[in-house]
Amino acid sequence: MKTVVISQPMYFPWMGMIEQMALADVWVHLDDAQFSKGGFFNRVQIKTTDGTPWLTVPLAEKKLGQRLNEIQTAVHDWQRKHLTTLKQAYAAAPHAAEMLAQVETVLAADHASLADLSAASMEALADLFDVLPKIILRSSELAIKGGGSELVLAICQELGATRYVTGQGAADYLDHATFDEAGIAVEYMKYEKRAYPQLHGDFTPFVSALDLLANCGQAGRDVIAPRTVCWKDFVK
Repeated sequence: MKTVVISQPMYFPWMGMIEQMALADVWVHLDDAQFSKGGFFNRVQIKTTDGTPWLTVPLAEKKLGQRLNEIQTAVHDWQRKHLTTLKQAYAAAPHAAEMLAQVETVLAADHASLADLSAASMEALADLFDVLPKIILRSSELAIKGGGSELVLAICQELGATRYVTGQGAADYLDHATFDEAGIAVEYMKYEKRAYPQLHGDFTPFVSALDLLANCGQAGRDVIAPRTVCWKDFVK
């Protein structure tokens, strides 16, 4: 079985995305997707004494319909502000230094676009938790045209997939019948959302996986427990 996972690159995402990366034989960053407001391309929540505020990467001027690999981050010193915010939020976390070192490494690199930054942040987390897919590609490299379900199917066929694993939102647009006809099993993530020791009140899984790293270090790998369900069972 060859499992392909396709996702828009997200900035230091929640652990559910790291679980998806753990399942992939081939991971495809959908780096030429169009930017849309309300996405997680450039923002993620963290946990602080004041709740779960957003950590947002400011962007340079962008045009309607611009693609993620065309968007630049702002030039002012937002990286330092992010590091300061994380340092304050996780000052009492046992593995804060390890987490901050990784963030600093990602932010210090020269990223050509928002897509590059977000992809690098995801790969850094997956590597630390030892779930980095062996093959990582970008949709812009494949030069496959189309959108929606047709694009996803075309990428899977190009890569020889026998299984496609996706997040739950894909149920709104995937044409499952065409995947069945192509011999590609579609499975949806069934997020377990395992609890782990966490600062600042009641547990929530919906914050950056940086939180898992700061609180558990690389032992947080034990919290990453990817599970899936067949599309037929998921849509019931």
